[in-house]
Amino acid sequence: MSYDLMVFDPDAAPKDRESFVVWYDKQTEWSEDHSYNDPVVSTPSLQAWFREMIQFFPPMSGPHAVDSDASEVTDHSVGKTVIYSAFAWSVAEQAYNKMRELAIKHRVGFFDVSSDDGEIIFPLTP
Repeated sequence: MSYDLMVFDPDAAPKDRESFVVWYDKQTEWSEDHSYNDPVVSTPSLQAWFREMIQFFPPMSGPHAVDSDASEVTDHSVGKTVIYSAFAWSVAEQAYNKMRELAIKHRVGFFDVSSDDGEIIFPLTP
């Protein structure tokens, strides 16, 4: 098992929790017609988030993959409007804090997938 978090394009996701969960389930069917390990398929704001996030939690696959057994190496699945990140439990607190911080910085949504009542954050309107 992994500790899972997700960032998303706030314009693509429903704002109410029930509709959001249905949308999330659809996103995680991984049915888009592309590889899920290259951020080029994602929105500019998600790409910017990804570029910064991988400085702390490098990907285990894709064009930016690292060859390491470090616990920070993460399975990032990149969709058009979501990036789902599966972390080692040993780095859960660090991952949560950094992912949430960078989501706010890059104005993308944040979803705490692994929590029973997962936090969903949408960026504030400027």
